[in-house]
Amino acid sequence: MNRTLQIIVIAAHPDEAEIYAGGTAALYAELGHYVKFVSLTNGDCGHFSMNGQALIERRTQEAYEAARRLGVKEYTILDIPDGQLASTHEIRSEVIRLIRNWKADVVVTFHPDGPGHIDNRGAGKIVRDCADFIAMVPNAVPDAPYLLKSPLFLLMPDYAKRNSYRPDIVISVDETIEKKLLGCDAHASQFYEFAPWQRGFLDSVPSGWENRRQYILDNWSTFLNVSEEMKASLEAHYGQEAASRIRYAEPFEVADYGRMPDEEEKRKLFPMLYR
Repeated sequence: MNRTLQIIVIAAHPDEAEIYAGGTAALYAELGHYVKFVSLTNGDCGHFSMNGQALIERRTQEAYEAARRLGVKEYTILDIPDGQLASTHEIRSEVIRLIRNWKADVVVTFHPDGPGHIDNRGAGKIVRDCADFIAMVPNAVPDAPYLLKSPLFLLMPDYAKRNSYRPDIVISVDETIEKKLLGCDAHASQFYEFAPWQRGFLDSVPSGWENRRQYILDNWSTFLNVSEEMKASLEAHYGQEAASRIRYAEPFEVADYGRMPDEEEKRKLFPMLYR
């Protein structure tokens, strides 16, 4: 595609866009397209010994560093407390502004009915509730110019929905797995402190990048590795032989409240699938 694509990933917490879609974001960036990450909450519940503004500021700086490593153009973090995300008029208006002002071709978010974290489900509901107002509705949020065409909406399978999602589009991230891992590494408060503390292996977090790289690969494998349900989609786009060699991939479900792209639109919106 000749023109630059505009991709926006709307997650609930800083670090989620990275682990769910960081490899795809890096691919778009390498191809010269623009990616924006959004966290709808400030992540202020995400630690066991830090809290308040100090934690918010730390997580914000981690997010900015992750964006730098991935090639993401912008990272916006809204000042909504962790665990309190709800589909209010105010937040819907802000999400409409974010999508419109980015002139998004593709919007990536969580499933609105996912069984996982309440904020992840909330992010998906908010985007779903905004979908009909983004294009060709000038009187909705009139301070943000309306889009002429609705973006394509993709859903990331929440960690608790890994066995019940539809992998319509699966993108190999073998080429960008190092960037994805480094994007995760930037979120030290999460990958090396809070998550291992919650999961009971804080004392075994290694030091040094090579050890930490393997630690992320081992402990977040379900967010990284190709699974059985992804293989049909990979084979459809990459061919059976090439697909058999793919190790790392990111799956996306086309939202039921949007449209299913035809082959021509897929070629435009997912150039990495047709090289």
